[in-house]
Amino acid sequence: MGFIQYIKEEMQIIKERDPAIRTPMEVLLYPSFKALLRYRTAHKLYRNGHYFLARWISQRAARKTGIEIHPGAEIGKGLFIDHGSGVIIGETTIIGDNVTLYQGVTLGGTGKEQGKRHPTLEDNVMVSAGAKVLGSITIGANTKIGAGSVVLEDVPPNCTVVGVPGRVVKRDNVKLPRMDMNQIDLPDPVKEDISVLQKENAELTNRVLEMENQLRNIKRHISPRKDD
Repeated sequence: MGFIQYIKEEMQIIKERDPAIRTPMEVLLYPSFKALLRYRTAHKLYRNGHYFLARWISQRAARKTGIEIHPGAEIGKGLFIDHGSGVIIGETTIIGDNVTLYQGVTLGGTGKEQGKRHPTLEDNVMVSAGAKVLGSITIGANTKIGAGSVVLEDVPPNCTVVGVPGRVVKRDNVKLPRMDMNQIDLPDPVKEDISVLQKENAELTNRVLEMENQLRNIKRHISPRKDD
């Protein structure tokens, strides 16, 4: 792919996924556009063994944009980083096509692994604000990770993950559309558990009341009358 074509594609991706962009020129001011442009340069240098120069470029980009992408990471087409402040992508991270990351996302290691120590995100994954995906794990295609979640284990494709630690709360076979940017309407397992407990408590209370009424009726029938 030529340099001009790459820039055009990146600009189109940002315009599609960020409704705040009104004109093509605004894309040039977008932090993720700058960070990814510098990442592509640094990644080529890194693969050719120019490690210091690659890191120098990536660190300059991190200071200017707030997005830290290690030049050793492997990133596919169509990565979109919304706002981007605080995003960290580790050295052995692998990111597929059409992935979306929000501010504060960390794709990092646990400090206990060697070699491949950062996550793999397959195609069409969305990681919401503040989420942490740690270790050499795989996040399956078309998966959503809720805001603030901490994911430490592999996630199958077509799932929704929330919580600390993250757990799968929804799984189906529906592909996540490229334009699906909804971080809000995710299942809330705590709320669902509370609702179930409330329902069970109400049923139990009704049964206790019913048993008390039956007991009072029995007592009235068997208690001796004063006439006796």
